Amino acid sequence: MTGAVTESSEGLAPAITVRPTATPAPGRQAAAQEPGPARTFRTLRRTWLLGTALLSAAAFAGAIVLAPDGSEQPGRALGTLLFLGSSVHVASTGWFFTLPEVRAHAAVHRGRYVIAPAALILGTALTAVIVPFEQLQWALLVYLAWQFFHFQKQNLGMAALAGVAQKTGSVRPLERRAIMLAGAGGIAALLVHPELLQLGVDPPLRFLFPVAFAVFASGVAIGLYALARRDGRPIAFTSIYLISLLFFTPVFVFDSPYAAVAGLTIAHGYQYLLIVGLVSGAPRRGRSGLSGLCIMATIALAGGIALHQASHMHGSPLIWERALYGAYLGAVMAHFVIDAGLWRLRDEFPRRFLTASVPYLLKP
Repeated sequence: MTGAVTESSEGLAPAITVRPTATPAPGRQAAAQEPGPARTFRTLRRTWLLGTALLSAAAFAGAIVLAPDGSEQPGRALGTLLFLGSSVHVASTGWFFTLPEVRAHAAVHRGRYVIAPAALILGTALTAVIVPFEQLQWALLVYLAWQFFHFQKQNLGMAALAGVAQKTGSVRPLERRAIMLAGAGGIAALLVHPELLQLGVDPPLRFLFPVAFAVFASGVAIGLYALARRDGRPIAFTSIYLISLLFFTPVFVFDSPYAAVAGLTIAHGYQYLLIVGLVSGAPRRGRSGLSGLCIMATIALAGGIALHQASHMHGSPLIWERALYGAYLGAVMAHFVIDAGLWRLRDEFPRRFLTASVPYLLKP
């Protein structure tokens, strides 16, 4: 510090000037008169908008730069990024069940939040024991298609939330369809080129890769057209929308599995960890924001370590280790099912719960 405090370009702090005759600009006067909670909310909103865009872009860049050649194993740096973006982010979903209101909601909707997750974990554990991994890989194509569909649904949600947070409105129908169409093309490309997923299967549909690219390119073109028709296009919303629209681009550019796919996993996981961190960091009755964030981080790391260990047991000769691998797959799918309910804002409980936790995004 040099003895003077100056306002940032975002207007988050009032300026202190050493010249008594200087008059603060109108924008600075407004910032100085703004209530403390409003300034805090503005900071949190910008943290989410900027953080989502930067974390996503950095995830893709890091995966591409750190990707090993061919099918070699990733180095420690990329492995750590993948650990946080995959296993840790999945495990962080468990934090929601530390909240009484979420447990009460789950008790009313036991099918989605209790029965379906338990059935998925037990069913996949049994399947991994009975079915040899060579045959199980075909089923993994379906599992991975669901996973990447889950990725693109989150992308759609991020774009919609960015529009609401910046008061330009949620994504419009054509923008929504474009994101999902581009995602469908990317998912199809991965399924017809399973070597990008490091699966040892050979589907007889490789000739459809150009068709998948055409679907992806059509979605991108429609999305760009829809975006151009918007009257207001704030930089943060535009950035997050374009990230969502172009999310599967590496699949069509790189032959290396890690360069093509790792960025998708890392970006998805970091987007999720950021917003769950904001939700868990919201003060609640009987719990401070810091304690909520610490509890979430502890659950995410402990659960992430367990999931990470189980994810490498598919080739084990031991039945119980293969069962753990199957349970890992089921836990990830349970994460898909639970998230699809907890973040569905057209339903009353998620809308009320998230509005109370992150009002600066849903009611800016």
